[in-house]
Amino acid sequence: MKKYLIVGLGNIGPKYDNTRHNIGFKIVDALAKEHAATFETDKLGAIASFRFKGRTFILLKPSTYMNLSGKSVKYWMDKEKIAIENTLIVTDDLNIDFGMIRLKGKGSAGGHNGLKDIQEKLNTTTYPRFRFGVGAEYSKGRQVDFVLNEWSKEETSVLIERIPFSCNLITSFGTAGMANTMNSYNGK
Repeated sequence: MKKYLIVGLGNIGPKYDNTRHNIGFKIVDALAKEHAATFETDKLGAIASFRFKGRTFILLKPSTYMNLSGKSVKYWMDKEKIAIENTLIVTDDLNIDFGMIRLKGKGSAGGHNGLKDIQEKLNTTTYPRFRFGVGAEYSKGRQVDFVLNEWSKEETSVLIERIPFSCNLITSFGTAGMANTMNSYNGK
């Protein structure tokens, strides 16, 4: 049976729960809820799993804080013996318009410290990543404040539709493959 590691990036603690930077946590939480999976605290993160169409999806929310996510990702990939091409990193992206999504199989960290740490720990820039656009509605030099602020009311109403769409992308990644999922979901 094929196994997939789905990593939602974010920061632990209630003060970060509803921030833009925690969209990775928010999406994997919704996916777990949709499949009646429950997160349990384990080494370097919270873990949940479910089976879908003959695949096992292991969901991870690293407890290492965003900028040190690589340690948790590497540990769980090794522990569960999951290949890099079956590991999907779900994260926020300032360079994509709010609500837009982009699935890619490789690329730079794009200034994202969580991705930068993952690339350092995995020693590659070739791994699947799902970037959720949070937009760039901030003044110069204020991007940290922007991503660590909570969603606006308008954004929250859009998330109601975009999060289930994101969950469908993730299960498609595991069942239909990277190329088919990119064709079906990118830019939508």
